[in-house]
Amino acid sequence: MPLLPAFRRAPAPVLLLASALLLSACTFGAGRTRSYATESFDSTTTHTRSFSASEAQTCEAARRALLSQGYFVSRAGEDQVAGRKQFQPAGEVHLDVEVRVVCVRDERQGRGSLAFATAVQDRYELKKASSSASVGVGALGSVSLPFNAGNDAMVKVASQTVTDDEFYTRFFVLLDEYLYVPPQTPRAEPAAQRATGLPRVSPVPAVPEPAAPAAAPEAVPVPLSPSRG
Repeated sequence: MPLLPAFRRAPAPVLLLASALLLSACTFGAGRTRSYATESFDSTTTHTRSFSASEAQTCEAARRALLSQGYFVSRAGEDQVAGRKQFQPAGEVHLDVEVRVVCVRDERQGRGSLAFATAVQDRYELKKASSSASVGVGALGSVSLPFNAGNDAMVKVASQTVTDDEFYTRFFVLLDEYLYVPPQTPRAEPAAQRATGLPRVSPVPAVPEPAAPAAAPEAVPVPLSPSRG
């Protein structure tokens, strides 16, 4: 009995198909790039600014800045603010921009606060979906006919963090315009004095002690002149 070969030569069409699949896989792997590969973490001024106000005052200014530009504020607190705004650059394109601001104490300076702002842009496009219906036609049976059912919907197709320096620069400039730092209040009176309701009395200056009297000069005897006879 003749021995069967361990491997048989594949037909030419199969080899061509396998080669095409392998080539397409290599091309796809080489062309695919990672968007975060360029993240260098070298910039600390795009998304952050320092202010002389407290965290609560900085976040309140951020809330007012977003409201002044038509953003819908969905969250507002002493340390975080979030606002959303919609744009429509084209008839079938919709953009949704959300801005988040986080306010923290500036520990390096020992006073003031730091504001970190991040904007995310979501892109939606109108997708038209067609439906089909089955229609019975006598001996032919059912026939599927496509027709427009009006099932158009906005589908999210992309989401990206905004990295434009000018966008954040304009926002921080507007935030600084709404920043209000109240003047320092005068020192409060003692609690005991507020409770009694008595008027504030200024302290009486100390009376200096009287100086000691000067010593009387010592009497010097005057010699008597001799009497004349």
